[in-house]
Amino acid sequence: MEIYLIRHTTPAIQKGICYGQTDLDVTASFPEEAAIIQKHLPGSIHHVYSSPLQRCSKLAGHLFPQHTISFHDDLKELHCGSWEMQHWDTIPKNEIDPWMNDFVNVSTPGGESYVDLYERVSRCFLQISKQNRPSAIVTHGGVIRSILARITHTELKDSFGAFKIHYGCVINLRYQDEQWHYDILCNIESPKEQHKPSGFKKH
Repeated sequence: MEIYLIRHTTPAIQKGICYGQTDLDVTASFPEEAAIIQKHLPGSIHHVYSSPLQRCSKLAGHLFPQHTISFHDDLKELHCGSWEMQHWDTIPKNEIDPWMNDFVNVSTPGGESYVDLYERVSRCFLQISKQNRPSAIVTHGGVIRSILARITHTELKDSFGAFKIHYGCVINLRYQDEQWHYDILCNIESPKEQHKPSGFKKH
C-alpha cells in the first residue's frame, strides 16, 4: 500500500496574509513547480484525492489528467474563520494571543483548532488508506502535517518543528510490517512563510 502526499504549489498571496480555506489561485510559476513534482510520481497511481480548493484542484488535474479525481472537504486547510485574508499583524492581540499560546486546542474565531483539523483529516485518511491501490492526495501543508503526526505518533504541538513542508512537497507513505513509513521525495525550500504575527513571543 502506497500513498503519495503532494502539497500544492506557491499560492498567489502576499506574505503575511492569514489564509486557510480562502480559495486562492496559484502563481505564474505553477508549470515549473508542477513539472518538478511530476518527476517524483510513479505511473502506477490508481486513486487520486484532492482538496477542492483551486490551488490543489488545479494541480491534481494537471498531474493526473486521465484520472477521475475525488474531492473531499476534509482535505481542506485549517479554517481560519474571521481571520481569513487579514494581515497577521492586524489581528487584535486579545484574539490572537490565546490561539498562539494553544493553537492545538483553541479555535480561530468562527473557525477551527488544530485538533479539529487533525480529527477530520484522520477520518478521511483512514478511508483513503483502505483502498489497496497506490493513491495520491493533493492537499495543504496543515493536512500533510496532520497525517504525518498521526502515523508517527508525534504530538500536534511539536509537529511544526518536526515536519518542514514546503510548496510542492512530495512524500511517499508505505504500509509495511503493520506500520506506516514515510520518505520525503521532494521538498525544495521556498521563501519563508508567515503563519503568525511577526515578532510574536510565546508567554
